[in-house]
Amino acid sequence: MSLNVHGDRKYAGSVRLAGLAEWPDMRIERRTIQAGSQSDLTLECTEIVMTIAGRSAVQRTGNGNKQQSLARPGVAWVCPIGTVEREIVLSEPISTLHIYLPQKLLGERALEDYGLNPGCTELAYVGGFVDPKLNLIGTSLAKLLDEELGPADRLFADGMRVALVARLLASYTADRRTRSAQAPALGRARLKRVLEYIDAHLGDELTLDRLAEEARLSAYHFSRLFRDATGLPPHRYVTLKRIEAAQEQITLGRRSLVDIALGTGFGSQNNFTRAFRKATGLTPGQYRELRRKG
Repeated sequence: MSLNVHGDRKYAGSVRLAGLAEWPDMRIERRTIQAGSQSDLTLECTEIVMTIAGRSAVQRTGNGNKQQSLARPGVAWVCPIGTVEREIVLSEPISTLHIYLPQKLLGERALEDYGLNPGCTELAYVGGFVDPKLNLIGTSLAKLLDEELGPADRLFADGMRVALVARLLASYTADRRTRSAQAPALGRARLKRVLEYIDAHLGDELTLDRLAEEARLSAYHFSRLFRDATGLPPHRYVTLKRIEAAQEQITLGRRSLVDIALGTGFGSQNNFTRAFRKATGLTPGQYRELRRKG
């Protein structure tokens, strides 16, 4: 089920640019928002807006809280679900990135892992700020709009969504967070179980949520702990393991490149070729020829 987003209604005079990435718990799009008044409405999901290009004076009112700011590249706004927005006015057109998130940013397991009080995870209606960490996450997600999405991209998007939620909860909640007991460690046994699961399911879709479930942790907590333990984020580790498996299959010479691409979880030969070249500097075909000559 996709998110019930409000972009087309909120920015009625805007142009949504080509490229759209969407999952059940996140949607990403780019827009050019024209100068003038935007539509009044109640937000049906949480929206993060980041300025890509242009400069404009921005006025908006959320739940009676009137704000004025200057939009320029890097400036962001947080628009929590349920906010009644009125009097949104831009002095000049700007290009923007929009990230939509569901009502529940975190599941129950994540709340338990971090000792978060559910009542303290409500986001604040804030805007007109520059946050380098938030911008880095937004820039990484925006790159997905220009690519053919494969299984590894889904895993990458999951990781970026976790990082985004972590940043929002760390800096933009309406109330201060409360933390109870120390968060659990990944531990050798849990890490071993996850790594063995990855090796056994390289040909399947490996989502961040599924790997976190194998570790008996929330995706929110698992992503950071996995990187601390391996030195790589989950999506990068899985991609490299798939490349290693593909190299072994190519060396054996018993299967076509298409079969290898599908059997190692890349989804298509195009995704396989792109990931293989990025990791090795060679296409799968070039690597096969090199191994034959060797």
